[in-house]
Amino acid sequence: MYVRGELNEGPSIAIVGARAATTVAMERAHSIAKHLASGGARIISGGALGIDGAAHRGALAGGGRTTVVLGSGVDVLYPARHAPLFRNVLEHGGALVSMLPDGTEPRAHTFVMRNPLIAALADATIVIEADVYSGSLSTAAAANKLGRLVAAWPGSAGCDRLLGQGAAIVESIQDADLVVQGTPRMPTPIIDTDPDTASVRAAIAAGAVGVDAIVRHTGLTLRAVLRALHMLERYS
Repeated sequence: MYVRGELNEGPSIAIVGARAATTVAMERAHSIAKHLASGGARIISGGALGIDGAAHRGALAGGGRTTVVLGSGVDVLYPARHAPLFRNVLEHGGALVSMLPDGTEPRAHTFVMRNPLIAALADATIVIEADVYSGSLSTAAAANKLGRLVAAWPGSAGCDRLLGQGAAIVESIQDADLVVQGTPRMPTPIIDTDPDTASVRAAIAAGAVGVDAIVRHTGLTLRAVLRALHMLERYS
């Protein structure tokens, strides 16, 4: 690993997400990073536009330190518009790190390569916003493989997928604190709150066999029963 700057001990939290992020999601990333950094956590992210940049800026605003994991050599500041941000990171005790030697230009595959390093440097990974094809999900997968905690903010397709796969939920600064403490809040399974799913589960328990029987037993539409069966299969 190539390093410019300082890597300090202490809790480290990765905050990652979409490049083409919504304004609201970027504000969330900035706010959470600022809060956690002010409490002594190092913020890890990938230096990209969108959520990554917001997380790095939030850490600096909180008077903390942040690590940028680059998809290029540490002497190649990419994206170029973040060069002032990266210099600010170094000036405030943070670090630029990469698995690639100096002089390496970024390519599509190098960003995928750097995601496991983001996960490895962090005690936990929080995904703020992502679609189902986002590189952030590969970071989350790497964190899971390493046995690290993964959390997600609900509302985007990628984050909702992570929550359905067992990720912790973050909907506030207080939830982010729980992630740092290692006692995250877990989402309530949708099958425990959805009335149609509860009705279908009760019909099955009462002996209804087959879709037609469940429709008759519950009085639900065929579409509602099929949706509930899908939810039971997915989350049970």
